[in-house]
Amino acid sequence: MKRREFLRTSAGFAAFAIAPGIWSIQSCAKNEYSFDFKESKADPNALAPITQVTPDDGHYVITYFDVTPWSPSQRYLAVTKVPELTRMPVMGDTAEVCVIDLKKQTIRSVYETKHWGYQTGANNNWGPTDRYLYTNDLIDGKGVCVRLDLETGEHKAFAGPMYHIAPDGSSVVGFPPKYRSITQLGYGMPPKNYEELPSLPVGAATDEGVWKTDLATNEKRLLVSIADLVDKVPEPPPKENGTWYLWHTKYNPQGTRILQVLRCLFPSEWQENPLIKPDGHPMVLAFDSNGENIWYTSPDFKIWQGSGGHPNWHPDGEHILRHLRVEDGTKRFFLFKYDGSTMEKLSDKIVASGHPSYEKSGRYIVTDDTEKNKDESTMDVLVRLIDTKTEEERLVCKLPTIFWENKYPHKLFELDGHPVWNRDTDKILLQAAPTPTKNRQLYMIDMAHLI
Repeated sequence: MKRREFLRTSAGFAAFAIAPGIWSIQSCAKNEYSFDFKESKADPNALAPITQVTPDDGHYVITYFDVTPWSPSQRYLAVTKVPELTRMPVMGDTAEVCVIDLKKQTIRSVYETKHWGYQTGANNNWGPTDRYLYTNDLIDGKGVCVRLDLETGEHKAFAGPMYHIAPDGSSVVGFPPKYRSITQLGYGMPPKNYEELPSLPVGAATDEGVWKTDLATNEKRLLVSIADLVDKVPEPPPKENGTWYLWHTKYNPQGTRILQVLRCLFPSEWQENPLIKPDGHPMVLAFDSNGENIWYTSPDFKIWQGSGGHPNWHPDGEHILRHLRVEDGTKRFFLFKYDGSTMEKLSDKIVASGHPSYEKSGRYIVTDDTEKNKDESTMDVLVRLIDTKTEEERLVCKLPTIFWENKYPHKLFELDGHPVWNRDTDKILLQAAPTPTKNRQLYMIDMAHLI
């Protein structure tokens, strides 16, 4: 057979070309098995019931705080089982894509991949039905989207990378994952060599950016280039020789717009230790889902002097939630319109933290924070619920998490809570670690009576 007709995926499974650029991958699902969900008593002061929904046989993470792991019917959870490593993960290490049946209390491994990170797992996204789950893998030397058919076991790999899937399941968008490690480790896939991370030339690339892949035709095209986005940044860089990269790429709930995080790295800021980089001056832009009409979302914010992070769409698809550092050095939550025309500080008294997201009414925000214990040998993750109407907040619970500095060689091993809503926004899933020897478990928290 010719090279383009047959190959093996990153995990060693046979892949056959069924159309130009589309690969059919043999099923590698494992047997489904039962386990008991367990009520967590770790926080006696918790305001809501907490249930561990992953087994004790491994280490489980979700995609992120902005991609729900619940299937469209909300019966299933898509999670990634990551390996327990005390060394830095490298290309060749594999993780498992797993599906948890919340009704039957079972789990099955449906795919094995080399495209994973401790912070975003295998970047799993559900399609519009429970039948198709989308993930990523390293195939033919490239990080690409893979569609898992959970009914037939037939899997297909596409031409382009996936960070996020369109709400109607028609396409996926994303920046090539091989470049994610250069700005922050743990969010793409393990690199081959940490001393020679893939990078782009100095400046703003015209041939790289947000790639969009049509899942019906497998047409992959450059939707928006890095240069297109940089052209909308209202202030020039304060230093020379900066290289621009992309980060999170997110459809709004309506599928009409995409927000994009843009970063710029300067050699002078990280020459001493290439594995510990600054935040890259993250900026948020938005554009129509067809790539037209690019907007800089927060022109009133001091781009190069401030700091901010973790943008997320408001349920209305018109506004973006983000926390920014203000003049007194603290962070506050801001809500701004996608086109930069409005920018509102949500509260002067509530300090912002973590990974925030709105429930569907647009009144409450859930986010996380971390807190070292008194002896500074362990750490807890905190779940905060904020009422934006009354400017009041409640501490929902605190659970043990990984204090990576005491156990692991790099921050990429940290375990943030990443609280994420279900589709009805009456429950959240949280990452935590019940004990130092049972790391990376997932907890479902019933929020219905709190909102």
